[in-house]
Formats: sequence, C-alpha cells, structure tokens
Amino acid sequence: MTKSLYGAKEASGIWIYLEQSQGQLEGVSLELVGKARELADGRGIPIVGVLLGDQVGDLAQEAIAAGADEVRVADDPLLRQYTTDGYARVVTEIILEGKPDILLLGATPDGRDLAGRIAVRLRTGLTADCTDLKLEEKSGLLIGEVWGFGGGVIAYIKCPDNRPQMATVRAGVFAVPKPDAARKGKVVNVPVKLSEKDIKVQVLEHVVGGGVDITRAEVLVAAGRGCQGDFTLVNELASLLDGEVGWSRVPVDEGWVSRDGMIGQTGYTTRPKLAIVCGISGAFQFTVGVEKAETIVAINIDAEAPIFEAADYCIVDDMFNVLPPLIEAVKKARGGNGGR
Repeated sequence: MTKSLYGAKEASGIWIYLEQSQGQLEGVSLELVGKARELADGRGIPIVGVLLGDQVGDLAQEAIAAGADEVRVADDPLLRQYTTDGYARVVTEIILEGKPDILLLGATPDGRDLAGRIAVRLRTGLTADCTDLKLEEKSGLLIGEVWGFGGGVIAYIKCPDNRPQMATVRAGVFAVPKPDAARKGKVVNVPVKLSEKDIKVQVLEHVVGGGVDITRAEVLVAAGRGCQGDFTLVNELASLLDGEVGWSRVPVDEGWVSRDGMIGQTGYTTRPKLAIVCGISGAFQFTVGVEKAETIVAINIDAEAPIFEAADYCIVDDMFNVLPPLIEAVKKARGGNGGR
C-alpha cells in the first residue's frame, strides 16, 4: 500500500465522524462514541468527534454526553446538505490537522461514500461494514470484525502501518450509550475553507424516507418465506406489542416488500429486547441480524430449521396456526381489545 500522509508515531486518539441529518445525530454515530469510550477507558485514549453542518453546534454536547472528550465542529451554510466534494474536503483537512490514530464512521449511505473518499485522500486502508471492533492487546491496533458474504467466515482485519486506521460500522451493532448530561468536554470550532466552486453537485431536494428505524425497535416481529407474502398477522402482532416489522431476504426477492426492513448480513443489524421470528429458516445471513436480541422466539414448520439454534423459545408449527391464538392472548392480556 502507498505510504499514508502521516504515520503511527504522529497519531493519537479515536475519532468518530458524527453524521447528522436535518439537525439530528444519526444513531450509529452515538453508538460509535459509546464503543470508542469502551475501547478507550483505562488506556488514556482521547475520544474526538468530527461534526459538519450548518448551525449544528448544539449537537456537540449530545456527543460529549455520550462519551466524547472533544468535538470539532465545522459549521458553514455550504455544509447544510451532505455533498461528497464538500464533506470529503473538509473532513480530510480536519483529519490531517489532528492526525487521529483511528477514524470510525457509520456504514450509512453517506458514511460509506465519505469513508471511501477520505481513505483514498489519506492513502490509508478501510475496513468496511464491521460488526465488531476491538483493540489488539499488545499493539493497541484496531481490529475490525467482518462477516464473509458467503456465510460461515469471519475476517479480522487490521491496518498496522498506515494512518488513520479506518472502519465503517453497521448501525445497530452497538448499543446507544446512556447520556450523561453533566459530562464535560471541549468544543472546537474549525474554520471552513470552502467555496461554492469546490462543490460540483447541487442538492435540489432532500427527501427523508418515512420508514421506521428497526435498529432501534425494542420489539421486532420478523417474517420470511413462511408468510407466503401475507403480513397481516405479523403486522397485527407487532402493533399489539408496540413493535416493528422486519423480514428476511426472501420476501424482498419475491417482491412482497421493499428492502427497507430487511434484516441480516445485507440488511439491518438489530438488537431488540424481543424478536419473534416467523417462517424464517434462519440461515447465517439472516441470523447475524437478530442474534443480539435479548430473547428470540422462533416459529417454523421445520424442526431442523437453523433458526432454532439461535432461539430461546422454539415453536415447531406453521406461523398461521400459531399467530392467531397468540394475538388473541395478547389482546386478552391487554384488556380484551388490544388496548395498550
């Protein structure tokens, strides 16, 4: 690999790109702050957030409350909307000035786009779509865990020479830390050296999807091939339990639903308190998306379905036989009419 623009001897700290949209921090950014705090504790490693946008300075305290020691804020009208040219230039300048040892970004559409651009500009490596992070005991190097797309293979990747050590991490992999409003930190305003001619793409309209973020759901009802395209019972049960609905890849491939709620290796990673998995065989590619649930209830007609290996409660039956009485039981427990 080409030599990076600065080396390990100059580098220090774990830095997190604090992605924001419409004036709100993305949940994955707070997850990364919490994980960085966990990695840094006892090692004397500073945690620094990098925040870009227009009039977003108030978000810095939110990152500090989650565990950041310092937040560097680049606030400018030209950064109101994410653009590859503008954000890549500003973040690269901030990184070269501060020289972090580790740089973490969320594996969101914008985070992935930005990470690739920055890695090339800084001449360093990038471990993409990590499902876990740790520091090597002796060297302190960042180790990124990545699941192989074929299933059954885990790669542990490190970048021993080039800096910063970069990784993108999937949303929902880590828990959002409980904020400490009394926590103190430093906020540094960074001058923005950017003009309109530096931004080659103009954002004409910003459309925010109306879907629910299932990575934050405390109760999740997921359906797969066994639902045969009928999500009526799944939707009703999720509504009664104040939960959300997700699905495996099969319903997406069959055209029954969109990718918005797809769980698994090529979808979302979730960590609900309760996951009810209906008619999903539980191949590795799906299971990695729910394995961090506190309790998994699996319903499948096949007694040998792999999902039962991950489940806490196993029901061998057709979901259409199980869900109606379960729904009635929930309604009865809630006063007979499903009231919450």
